[in-house]
This record gives sequence, C-alpha cells and structure tokens, in this order.
Amino acid sequence: MLFGSLAGCSGSGSSENTATPSGNTAAPSESAKSTEPPVKQVTLHMIESLTSPERTKLLQDAIARFQKDNPNIKVELISPPFDQADNKIRTMLAAKQELDILEVRDLNIAEYVNNGYLEPLDTYASSWADSKTLSGTSKVVGSNNGKLYFIANALYQRQVFYRKDWFDAKGLSAPKTWEELVDSAKKLTDPKQNRYGFSFRGGPGANGNFDHMIYDYNDKLMNLDDAPFTKDGKTVYSTPEAKQALELYKKLYKEASPPDSINWGFQDQVQAFTSGVTGILLQDPDVIKVLQDKMDPKTLETAAMPLGPNGKSLVSTGAAGWGVTANSKSKNEAWKLISYLSSPKENTEFSKQIGTIPIHTSATADTFFQTGPYKTLLDMTAKADVFVNFTPPFKYPGNGSWGELSMKGQQSYLLDKKSTDDTLKEWDKFWLDQKAGMKK
Repeated sequence: MLFGSLAGCSGSGSSENTATPSGNTAAPSESAKSTEPPVKQVTLHMIESLTSPERTKLLQDAIARFQKDNPNIKVELISPPFDQADNKIRTMLAAKQELDILEVRDLNIAEYVNNGYLEPLDTYASSWADSKTLSGTSKVVGSNNGKLYFIANALYQRQVFYRKDWFDAKGLSAPKTWEELVDSAKKLTDPKQNRYGFSFRGGPGANGNFDHMIYDYNDKLMNLDDAPFTKDGKTVYSTPEAKQALELYKKLYKEASPPDSINWGFQDQVQAFTSGVTGILLQDPDVIKVLQDKMDPKTLETAAMPLGPNGKSLVSTGAAGWGVTANSKSKNEAWKLISYLSSPKENTEFSKQIGTIPIHTSATADTFFQTGPYKTLLDMTAKADVFVNFTPPFKYPGNGSWGELSMKGQQSYLLDKKSTDDTLKEWDKFWLDQKAGMKK
C-alpha cells in the first residue's frame, strides 16, 4: 500500500488528487514530501523442535496474530516431525541454510553456542519491558556461560500419570518409590488382554527415565551442581548404585512393558496410555491437555515422581525456547517476533493450551495452574528437601548427543546384547571424556 501511495503521488499520474487548474503548478502532496524510506519487507525463517499437531497449530495462530500487527514481516514456519527435528536443525545450521529463529533446548544449548550458531540476546532483553517478570528458572535454562541465548517458551517438570480405575481394581495406591512403581506396573500387566503396567519409552528420549533412576539411586554421592558426576569427580555410572538402578529399569521393561516399546518415542508412549494399553506414564505437563481430551477425567490421576532408596528424587526443570541464529540477516525482526511470542499474554495462553509451566511469575498466580494435574507439580516444588534440584550437564558440548548414544546402548542392554557392566562402562567413559574435553 505504501509503495502504491508513493507511486500515485509521484507527479506522473493523472488521478484527481494531482490535478490542478490549467497554467498552475501542482503543489507537491504531503506523501511526496516525505523522506521516510518505504517499510522494509522481511521474511523470517523459523523452525520448531518440540513439534506436535496441536502445538504447531497454536504456534501458527500466534504467528498469524503477529503478522497481522506487523504486515511487513512474513514468517515461514518449519515443523519437522518431533523425532527428526533436532537433527534437521543441526543439518540446517551446519549447512548455513537460511534460518533466523530456531527452537533451542536445554539439552543442546551448549552444543549450539560452542559451534557459534546462536546470537546472544542480552542486549535485546535488557530493553524489553516484559523481562522484569521472567522467572529466575527461565533465565537460567536459557543461558550458557553467563549469556542469554534463548527465551524459554515453556518449562517442563516430570510427574507420574496413572490410570486410577486400573489401580482401584487391583487395590493399589499411587507408587511412592521406584520399587513400588515397578511392583505396581507388574501387577497391572496382563499380556493376554494387551494390558501393560508401564508406558515404556525405549526410543528417542529414553534417557529421561533411566538417568532419573540412576540419579535417584546416587543422591548422596552426586554433585548437584555438576551432574552426572559424583562429589569426588567420578560419574554416577561407575557406582554400585547405578547397577542396581539399571537392573531395576530392565525389570520394568521385561516384566511390565509392551515388547515393542523398546522403540517407542514420545507420541507412542502417550498414545498407548490414552488408548488403554498401559497404566502408568512418566511425562512432562505438556501432555496434560492431550490426556484430558482423550480420557475420561475419572480415570486419570497424577502423583509425584518416585523416590530413590534414600527418600529423595533429583529433579531438574527442563525448557525449550526461541533463539536467534548468529548468521541471521534480520536479527531485529527476529527479536520482535520472539518478544511477541514471549509476552505474558501470549505465553500464558500458550502454556494453558499445551499444558506447560509459564515463564512469567505473574502467570503462575493464575488459579488455572494451581488446580488439577498442576497441583502435583506445585506440591513437588514446595518440598525442595525431598524433590532436590540439580544442574543438568548442559555445559558439556556432547550433552546434545548423549540422548542418542545412550538410547542405543540401553536398547542393546534390554535385548540382552550387552551386559549391565559393559553398558555402564560405556556411559562412564562418555562423560569422563566430556569432562576431560572441557579442561583442554
């Protein structure tokens, strides 16, 4: 419209607005007098990582609202399948493909920073009014080596979801420890009815469960500021407690989980739970809405994460968020979109719709986050002496590849192709090499 307006007022047209009495010189219009350059048209290339149909739709709707307010900015959203997304992002970054905004995760921030893929956001955030209400946790998870690299779009903390009707039928109470969870899952299992106690995840993201168990069994030994290392500099995978936990993990798969779940990812384990194949699911709060939409509310219940032998559960708050690529040619426009998506209004609504913890302190006072399945999360947070926070190994460059390496290792272990000792030795070596690499 602006280009058309300028052309129409250039003096070469014959519209009524430029016509003057014969013999008179036309006075230049106000538009013609303007020395302001035309508004720059920009296309932002944006890619998400934690994709799902519902989440992508919400993101597309938010982008549409942004584009309506900013007609000079066009956003092209790339939404790879969840299990392929991070590899897709790595490929695009390595090839220096056109990309302005990417979804960074707590598990790969160090990798991206060390490779020079991300632009620090501290300068942008310092003049952003909404940064005043960002929670301390959201700032920590989005930072690396003292610099802010992504604005979290959601915070994640795991809890137990279970089929209350199944538990009631067996006279079972919600499991409080890992031992109780495995025992309950075994009692709920009946392969002849295609019913299994636990919604196992042996594919991408599998380490979320076995790492949690191993950490809980090493709560007295672990350096909470430098997971997965112990206070004396060894790794938790080198301890007798790690062997005990991993053998219990194998029992959970062998005796209480569907055989094909060794390859299951996020979508598979959630679908198995909602469809009535499995009775216990360990997941972050972003599944809450999906579970509520697909299940009878009377059958769904939540509980705190299981405790280890010493009555502790080591927890960390996960996060993903929006970062700007270092080679973006439209950094200011990219930040404009990020700040819009990260505003209290947009983020709070986004969190409500996908079931995550919002990033602004002002939003957590909303009663929506203090009732139902969210109450379990608040209860866990209130018991900091039982649910003890630790710092995940985000600072190690290899942290981003740990998930795939350990997934393959645990699959070989569960299929009896590798012993418990050999599996743990492989994991122990991986992290010792990571620590040695940091010292170089």
